[in-house]
Amino acid sequence: MKPTVVLVGRPNVGKSTLFNRLTKTRDALVHDQPGLTRDRHYGHGRVGDKPYLVVDTGGFEPVADSGILVEMAKQTLQAVDEGDVIIFLVDGRGGLTPQDKIIADRLRRGGRPVFVAVNKTEGMAGDQAVAEFHELGLGQPYPVSGAHGEGVRDLMDLALASLAVAEEEARAGDHPVIAVVGRPNVGKSTLVNTLVGEERVIAFDEPGTTRDSIYVDFSRGERHYTLIDTAGVRRKGRVFEAVEKFSVIKTLQAIEDANVVVLVLDARQEIADQDAHLAGFILEAGRALVVAVNKWDGLDDYRRDQVKRELARRMDFLSFARFHFISALRGSGVGEVLKSVDAAYAAAMAKLSTPKLTKVLHEAVARHAPHKSGLFRPKPKYAHQGGQNPPIIVVHGNHLQGVSNDYRRYLENTFRAAFELQGTPLRVEFKANVNPYEDRKPKPLTQREANKARRERRHRRKAFGG
Repeated sequence: MKPTVVLVGRPNVGKSTLFNRLTKTRDALVHDQPGLTRDRHYGHGRVGDKPYLVVDTGGFEPVADSGILVEMAKQTLQAVDEGDVIIFLVDGRGGLTPQDKIIADRLRRGGRPVFVAVNKTEGMAGDQAVAEFHELGLGQPYPVSGAHGEGVRDLMDLALASLAVAEEEARAGDHPVIAVVGRPNVGKSTLVNTLVGEERVIAFDEPGTTRDSIYVDFSRGERHYTLIDTAGVRRKGRVFEAVEKFSVIKTLQAIEDANVVVLVLDARQEIADQDAHLAGFILEAGRALVVAVNKWDGLDDYRRDQVKRELARRMDFLSFARFHFISALRGSGVGEVLKSVDAAYAAAMAKLSTPKLTKVLHEAVARHAPHKSGLFRPKPKYAHQGGQNPPIIVVHGNHLQGVSNDYRRYLENTFRAAFELQGTPLRVEFKANVNPYEDRKPKPLTQREANKARRERRHRRKAFGG
């Protein structure tokens, strides 16, 4: 297994910047506002031929006694327990603080190898920058710059040197990647924790608790999954903070990265325009979809009927998706959501044979032929698969540029029913056959051919009295 390297430190000491440096990505949000990272964030790194997992944690506030800071501290301590080696980041420009000493004492009791990384030391004399951090009693401090990369490679070589690093086989990449999206405070993180079976991400009764997209690997039976817990997407006019704007971007990127999206709605609130807009973006991205209507427990029959009518009216364009009425907190109905995710993933990645597609196309045209467009009637001839996730079916024939949107939807529904493609959008594209001689200009006649044509015309006039 790859060793796990955990980044720990006070808020705003540069953990997310170092995480991005180690993983060679921009997966962790970086901003000059303390407390931006709140959950554990996993990534893959490599030093030479040594691969490892790196974990970004929220700012560690060990003296906090209530609120979101306590939850962030729990996440950090759990990451420390999971880690093989700890990188304790301190601020070389801010100097040693009493909070650094408290964190060092906690890490010392954890029994894991700890390396003190004195960050933000670019342009500073190395010995002078790290001198006061010897007081932490965790061994030699190392000057680094997460932003510029100075000293990072040497630090990671030392951190991994004492660990036996076995090369882990790369994953086949054939497991579902599931993005959990929705408005703030609808229960996305609670649903993720229930699916995983542990408090993997912070679930707190405060809108906007999750600000980054958190990737969580877990297994159910012999099936492997990757869950993406995303920030709540507000209406555009209500997105004020720069951090929140970054979070919305991360959510939309998570939808693009996913195979299946679970759209979480709150049964105790009205279905808002933002819910419909988010569903429209998922549909436009072509992602398979499962809708989870959360907080269903405790509603009376009248409210439940009202919610179902509202869903039928506002979400009628999601007829291909399965709807589940659940309680993420109590776990009721969550297992069925995962079954629908499996079915939607299978449909999105289905391989459709050309003979079967063409047979279904001919049967559909025999039942209902497309209407004429101008002088000609479109004539579909055969179909083949043009892509997956979502499935794309390409129909070839004559004059297909005249096919109406209604007929396109008719073919989509026909293909969906024939191949049982439940839970995924389906796209039908038309490609009209092209006459290769359509744009070719006639070749000019030679003098001999022109004389022959004139003789033939004179002969026809004489013969027919012209």
